[in-house]
Amino acid sequence: MDKEVRRYLDTVSQDRKPIVEKLHNLIVGLYPRAQVDMSYRMPTYKVKDGWVAIANQKRYVSLYTCGAHHIAGFKEKYPGIRTGKGCINFKATDQIPVAAVKAVIKHAIEQSK
Repeated sequence: MDKEVRRYLDTVSQDRKPIVEKLHNLIVGLYPRAQVDMSYRMPTYKVKDGWVAIANQKRYVSLYTCGAHHIAGFKEKYPGIRTGKGCINFKATDQIPVAAVKAVIKHAIEQSK
């Protein structure tokens, strides 16, 4: 793993580390050969033209995709979890719906356009 990515992941606060680790493990579990770097100043996981990224924000851990269409189904099914235009924002207290997050990751990676 890229040194900058490792440094970023290692500096996440203890209350958010479980979310970051879970998201990281979900992504690399689905795409073990993903290129991981610090594109967009956050750990970014790329496979061909698709990508997702993880960011430790002020109030959330965000899973970024490259478009609103990747998270549309998630937003509808989980209205209690905050979302942005193309990202999902997890609070430390949120339960991560693993199957739904995997679907978002797959959609963003495999249907990048």
